[in-house]
Amino acid sequence: MSAPQEAQIVAPHGGSARELLRVTAPVDLGAIDPRSMPGLPSTKVTGGQRKEWARAQVELMGEELGRQQEMLFAMAKADSDRPAQRVLLVLQAMDCGGKDGTIKRVAGAMNPLGLHIRSFGPPTPQELRHDFLWRIRRALPPPGYVGMFNRSHYEDVLIARVGSLVPEATWRARYDEINTFERELAGDGVTLVKVMLHISYAEQGERLLERLTDPHKHWKYNPGDVDARARWDDYQAAYAEALSRCGTDAAPWFVVPADRKWYRDWAVAHLLRETFDTLDLGYPPADFDVAHERERLRGGGVGADGAPEMNSR
Repeated sequence: MSAPQEAQIVAPHGGSARELLRVTAPVDLGAIDPRSMPGLPSTKVTGGQRKEWARAQVELMGEELGRQQEMLFAMAKADSDRPAQRVLLVLQAMDCGGKDGTIKRVAGAMNPLGLHIRSFGPPTPQELRHDFLWRIRRALPPPGYVGMFNRSHYEDVLIARVGSLVPEATWRARYDEINTFERELAGDGVTLVKVMLHISYAEQGERLLERLTDPHKHWKYNPGDVDARARWDDYQAAYAEALSRCGTDAAPWFVVPADRKWYRDWAVAHLLRETFDTLDLGYPPADFDVAHERERLRGGGVGADGAPEMNSR
């Protein structure tokens, strides 16, 4: 019998995930089916158990993402002559859209020491004393890190708009401020991956009911989620305008159909993997004589005068 073929990462069908999931203005969320699966290969490739296949692919991609993350960190540590590269995944979604689950499953194989995960709730009194981008700037990942934002500066053109938290003139001016801010980030070595997890009204209702049904999930439930659900159409309009106004070449928007959690994770993993591929990462060369250091180790660390060398650290 021949040896079993080693599992490999299968690219999305019909183009890259970045091509298939990127949206351009004007954005019509009603035309994007939350249960669709752009790029998922046919059952000839996946077999009949598509969910299990996709989850296995996410695990494989996790190993690759971990390797790319390590190279990102190593290059930032070694090269101080240029803006250090950073990757920032921005996740936005309606309540129950799957932001927490996506971070847990896609980031699971990465080194937590190289991750910078931040969640944004209502602004604190201190944050309200500053402009809306102040808290975002303070939460940016350090050079060489992979950042993940659970909600972001876009809350200030979503919740602030629907809830009338600020005058219309204020939130409308923020689109241009966001675009300027994201261009600055790109110029400073930050690669943005902005993802809206797109769920349906029906799916959100089922997930909210599940939180009420399972006592272990009561802590996840917020009565305010039902109030926001009553403004569903208003939020969809707010999202559509934010995606349309702030989807740029420097910081494009991707919409991932998210009713199927396993497809959501598969798609976001591919978006991150393909983004890493655009960065031309690699392990930096040694800045010391490798052969000499090898001989020192084999010789027990003996110096030229015959005395043991001391570790300067």
